[in-house]
Amino acid sequence: MKTIDVQKARAETRGVEKVTHLNNAGSSLMPIPVADALYGYLQAEEMQGGYETVASESAALENFYTASAKLLNCSAAEIAYIENATRAWDMAFYSFKFEPGDKILTSIAEYGSNLIGMIQQANRFGAEIVFVPDDEHGQLDVAALENMIDERVKLIAISHIPTGGGLVNPAAAVGKIANGAGIPYLLDSCQGVGQLHLDVQEIGCDILSGTGRKFLRGPRGTGLLYVRQSLIEQLEPILLDQHAATLTSSTSYTIREDAKRFENWEQYFAGKAALGVAIDYALEWGLDNIQTRIYELAADLRSKLSALDGVTVTDEGIERCGLVTFYAEQVPALDIKAAMTAANINVSVSSGSGSFVSFEKRGLTSLVRASVHYYNTTAEIDRFIDVLGKRLKE
Repeated sequence: MKTIDVQKARAETRGVEKVTHLNNAGSSLMPIPVADALYGYLQAEEMQGGYETVASESAALENFYTASAKLLNCSAAEIAYIENATRAWDMAFYSFKFEPGDKILTSIAEYGSNLIGMIQQANRFGAEIVFVPDDEHGQLDVAALENMIDERVKLIAISHIPTGGGLVNPAAAVGKIANGAGIPYLLDSCQGVGQLHLDVQEIGCDILSGTGRKFLRGPRGTGLLYVRQSLIEQLEPILLDQHAATLTSSTSYTIREDAKRFENWEQYFAGKAALGVAIDYALEWGLDNIQTRIYELAADLRSKLSALDGVTVTDEGIERCGLVTFYAEQVPALDIKAAMTAANINVSVSSGSGSFVSFEKRGLTSLVRASVHYYNTTAEIDRFIDVLGKRLKE
């Protein structure tokens, strides 16, 4: 474990010269190597053509798979490139064929888009969505989950880090239960990839979806999907094309044997190459080092927010990450965001749509979300607190 060289990280991030970026859970600032890789690929397409650039940049494109495999501790054959985390999750989830009476177990803090997909498939096939209750800390209750396992449970699907707060659900504990019962386990780690040290063997998930634009600091419109090899052959994606499958006759086809069966032939190739660079860049810093730095900054921010009159920090869980959410009795969340924008500080507002069930259960409507990364500084946090404090007193 080594300390992050914050000065170096900031020197390699052009955007920090212009903005205090505390919206990394939305989309991080790309570092120079990633941005340059993206621009360079697009310039190559401009000058020599799209198909030709795929051929000349084949090594950079293939690097996405090897880098992702190293990031998650799996094989490159278990990785697919998808245009975003939600579509990655969809391509896996919609491959499951449910029957009447089947159960899908999920978390109270499940992401809204995922829940919409579950409801659609439950209605279509007569399956049932069952929410695992939270424990006293606000995270998924592992003991309750274990007691809910029966022969009707066909899938466990949870969000690792919910979009509306700093909670980190106990993903590895869930994996032990799922593996012990032989139940497929789908983990949405959209906010976890690039922020946490992730090892799919240790976690025990069969599927993991992630995005490029958040803590991996890659381009928007990029994402990844991991599917365990033993499960790949059991899942036929709802959408296939000539990249995912091969036409063998006028009435038949064969599906490829690796995770690329979940991909499309047409891709954002520039983003794919740049995402590979972003993953390599994160690995150079070390995910353990990144996680430690983020957690320290987030703890500092929570402490300083809690010291402000009228401010309530709403993050739950035993383990809390770089997403920090709060509300102020005196000022609506959107007004706080406006004050931050005027001060050239980037934050976001969680209105509850992404964490609908959790927000409804807790009586929350709209929160400010400030999310830190390793290139942020305590000086930036102090400036954020100063601007907030002044706005609260107006």
